[in-house]
Parts: sequence; structure tokens; C-alpha cells
Amino acid sequence: MSEFEQNLSRSKEYLARFKDAPLGQFIGGKFYTNDKTFTNLTPVDNSSLGEVSEGTELDMDKACEAAKNAFPAWRDMSGAERKKILHHFADKIVERADEIALVESMDCGQPIRFMKQAAIRGAANFRFFADKAPEAANGLSLHQEDHTNFTVRTPIGPVGIITPWNTPFMLATWKIAPALASGCTIVHKPAEMTPLSAMLMAEIAKDAGIPDGVWNTVNGYGATVGKRLTEHPAIKAVALVGDSATGRRIMRQGADTLKRVHFELGGKNPVIVFDDANFDRALDAVVFMIYSLNGQRCTSSSRLLIQNGIKDKFLTALEKRVSNLKVGHPLDPNTEVGPLAHQEHFNKVMSYMTIAQEDGATTKVGGIHRADLGAGCYVSPTLFTDADTTMRIAQEEIFGPVLTTIGFDTEEDAIAIANDTDYGLSGYIWTENTGRAMRMAKHVESGMLWVNSENNRNLPSPFGGVKSSGIGRDGGDWSFDFYMETKNVCIAHGTHKVPVLGAS
Repeated sequence: MSEFEQNLSRSKEYLARFKDAPLGQFIGGKFYTNDKTFTNLTPVDNSSLGEVSEGTELDMDKACEAAKNAFPAWRDMSGAERKKILHHFADKIVERADEIALVESMDCGQPIRFMKQAAIRGAANFRFFADKAPEAANGLSLHQEDHTNFTVRTPIGPVGIITPWNTPFMLATWKIAPALASGCTIVHKPAEMTPLSAMLMAEIAKDAGIPDGVWNTVNGYGATVGKRLTEHPAIKAVALVGDSATGRRIMRQGADTLKRVHFELGGKNPVIVFDDANFDRALDAVVFMIYSLNGQRCTSSSRLLIQNGIKDKFLTALEKRVSNLKVGHPLDPNTEVGPLAHQEHFNKVMSYMTIAQEDGATTKVGGIHRADLGAGCYVSPTLFTDADTTMRIAQEEIFGPVLTTIGFDTEEDAIAIANDTDYGLSGYIWTENTGRAMRMAKHVESGMLWVNSENNRNLPSPFGGVKSSGIGRDGGDWSFDFYMETKNVCIAHGTHKVPVLGAS
């Protein structure tokens, strides 16, 4: 039996239970389902993986109250004890890594070559923040001549976590791990299109001994349970990974309760390749950072800015590489690009094939639905050339395996083109000129920049965007700044003169 066949067999075993009974809610340490359900489709062939219980506003109210009631005990638990529990949680993730990878591949269409590491990296996220839990409350000591100030941090309270459908397990761990480590309780609302791994995480939370009510998961639609989560007065903050339009709605919905928000939103990220770049390494990075994860990555470098001195040579090599990408079933270990996550998004991505032609760009590779692969949401990896910044394909987030290329002459041109978008999440610069790299790093408008590298996530480093790409930063101590309140305490030395009024 081939590895592909083994993956198919094991995935059927893992997925069988979701067909036997609807996926439900996890609230206050209990699993239950509602009568009303919706169908969860796999993008592999748009067949059913099973029914999902549709959460209601009442369900969300129960989840928020459960998180509120569990908060005091979790907040007051020592950081050392939270560390122990979260490491146990990470151990349980590793035990179920094969199940998580196969279930998630079938649920969201991501190739198994990437999902194999998703669970392990998710466990690493929990271990990283578990180790920081004992120091989460630590602040600063600030000395004056007559006073000493010190700061302490306390968890903000129950928080809402809203996660997307592109890499649901991984992105959920980025948000939930620091929230729990800081002492917050959580209500998790996963994307309705890819709910399975979120429930696996809830099961692991129960198995790992996370106290009832500390972790709650509500399945359902954003317009109902998602909206209620962002409005509920018990929820003190909302962390979202999603698109910019959703972020704007959440800001409006949370305004009446003055919710703190942390948004990781969309991107139209540039990869800027200069004439002096290491040609082969830059080519590898350009291909990887748009066509891996089906192009459904917030930090995908979806705009290639290529200096005209090497443009023709680079695009010739790039065209060959894109044409060679293997599109196929996500459980096939040879697959490099799988199906897009769901039909609605597939339709959106395919609409840009016509838009590109109308705008005057050249479709060098792809631009078609891979109907030969069946009824799934398969798009041929696509390369647009002869583009400029006025085109929609250079301005709007397509969020698929689609790369738009634009030529430039000078460093100043590259900066202007890179910044000519509403987004500012990440950017990538390829040059052997250190001075140029430093100048570009200063002037390119983005929350993150990589020089001579693909996206490399360093957990202690800040992660987030500017402009329409988000608010706030994840990673290391920056995460605790969001999930915790800072209190300043000022203690007098007894040496300063207190002003006197009314003594005469």
C-alpha cells in the first residue's frame, strides 16, 4: 500500500465519527449538539464530511458566562501550575498529531506535506507560552529620587478568539496559547467551513485537565454566534485572524462594550527582487511563499516586484517552476498545491482570472479550474505578468495560488510600488547590498520584513501588520501586552515634601 493509500485509509477512520454524529459545542466542560445543523463539505470533492450543530446566540451566551465564571480561579492559579497544564496539553497534541494532520487536510484542503508539521508546531506554540506563564505577570521597576514605581500585569478576563479556515489548527494555537498562559479564559469561534480541528483541540483541552469553562468552543455562523461573541459584555477582548472587512465589523460590534481588539488581517505582500539577488535562492523563496499552503496564507508574497535588469531571465525560470507544480489530492505526499478551502472562495479566486484579462495583464501560467481532478475546488497555479499597480490583481487580496508580477527600475520605484496598496502585513527583500536592504527596511510600509529569506516565524518576535492589515502584535511578550492589563504602583520613600493647603 502506497503512502497516499495509507493516508486515505487512516483519514477515513478518523473522519468516520463526524459522519456518525453532528459536531457540537463545547461549553463549561461539556459537549452537546443542537437540532439544527449545517453540512461540512470537503474541498477535495465537495462531498459531506458530516453535519455541524449550528450554535445559537443562547449557546454563545452560555459559553461567555462559563468563561466568566471560570476566570477567577484560572487567573489566581500560579503561573507554574498553568505551565504544567499547558505542557500536558502540548503532549496530548503530539499524541494526536497524525489525526490532526489528516483531518485538517481533508477539512481545509491543505497538502499533507504542510499539515504534518502543523500539530507539532502547534504544540511548540503551547510549550513556548507555557514556559512564559510564570513570568507573565512580571513588570518593570522604575526608580525616582523620592519614589519607586513598579508595574505588574493581570489577565484582562474572558477573551473571544475567532479563527479562519486556511490553516485553522495552527492559527488557533497562536492565539489561544498566550491567552491561557496569561491567565485569561477563552471562547473560541472557529470558521464554519473548517470546524473539525477546533473540536479536536477542545477534546484535547478536556483530556489534558484544563478546568471546565476555561476553554469553550462554539460552532456556527459569524452573523449569529460570532456577532454575539463580539458584543457580549463578559468578553473583554477579541483576537481575530481574518479579512479586513471582518475586522471592521468586529470593531463596530464591540464598540459599545469598549472591547480591546487584536486583528491579524489581509495582505498584498510584496517580494522585491533586485538584480544583485542570489538568483536561485530568491527563485525558491518566490515560488514557496505564494504557492505553498495553496496561496491561502496571510503572509503570502502575492506581488513579485522584479528589477528590470533580470526580469526576463527570472520570469522565464519562474514560469517553468510554476508550470511544474504538482496539483492534486491533499493526502497525496507528492501534492504541492491542493484544493482551495471551500466553493465560495474558489469562485472568488477564479473571478480574478477574468479580471486580469480585462485589466490587460498576461496570464503566463494557469488561470483555469483543474476540472481534470474532479469536483473539488482545484485551481491551476497561476502567474500574471505585464501588470501595474492600477490593476485589481495588484491591489486586492486574491488569497490563492496566484502571483502578480510588476517590473521596476530603481530602488525608489520599488518602494513606491510596494507601498501602493491599502495593506501592510509583510514584505520580502532580496539583495546582496546591505545598505540597500537597510534603506528598504526603513521605507517599506509593513509590520514585518524578511531580507534574503522566506517567512520564518520566530516566536519571541512581534507578528502583525499596519494599515488595513491589522492592529496589534502577536509573539513573545507582545502577546501578553494584549491579554493583560498593566498596573503601576508608586511607593514613596518618605523623603519628599507633601504640598500643604489650608494650614493657616
